[in-house]
Amino acid sequence: MLGTPTRDRIAERREAVRAEILSAAWDVAREHGVAQLTLRSVADRVGMRPPSLYSHFDSKNAIYDAMFGQGWATYLEECHRYLPGLPAEPRARLRAIARHFFDYSVADPAWYQLLNQRVVPGFEPTAESYAPSVAVMELFKGQLAALGIADDAAVDIWVVVVGGLVDAQLANDPGGERYAALLDRAVEMYADHVGLPPATTREDP
Repeated sequence: MLGTPTRDRIAERREAVRAEILSAAWDVAREHGVAQLTLRSVADRVGMRPPSLYSHFDSKNAIYDAMFGQGWATYLEECHRYLPGLPAEPRARLRAIARHFFDYSVADPAWYQLLNQRVVPGFEPTAESYAPSVAVMELFKGQLAALGIADDAAVDIWVVVVGGLVDAQLANDPGGERYAALLDRAVEMYADHVGLPPATTREDP
């Protein structure tokens, strides 16, 4: 009789340590800024000496890369959770998609900066870590295509409109509502531009 396969406890422990290091890296990035992350600051939080990190990540950029992939993978899971509950009416659907990304981004500036801005000189994500971001973009493109918005330029404008408002909010009114208050208006202008029909309303009898 064949024996029961044994667990690879060494691999499990190694994966747990990597997860702990990444959690510490996110904490540092959120407290001090993405570009201010250092191997020493991360090592201190997990009770390691900086050289010990090299047994798990071969460079600081490797930590950034793992954070990048983890960040987009987490958001991809979030998309799969909320997209099925979106309203059917096209303009309301667009507003809901924009609001979700906007609120998610401004709630976690470190996430947005690492994943959507070039704040770390010389850092480029690997293909493996970049893949979840491509999957998120394909989801968004699918949502727009379902509304009849399939032109690549129109998709690019959508990204610029929503991302630009996130940029402005984080740069000029962090923690405020100045640009958040403009989001629905900007989406309506975009909807007019791409020719979505006006939302229909039913008057009370």
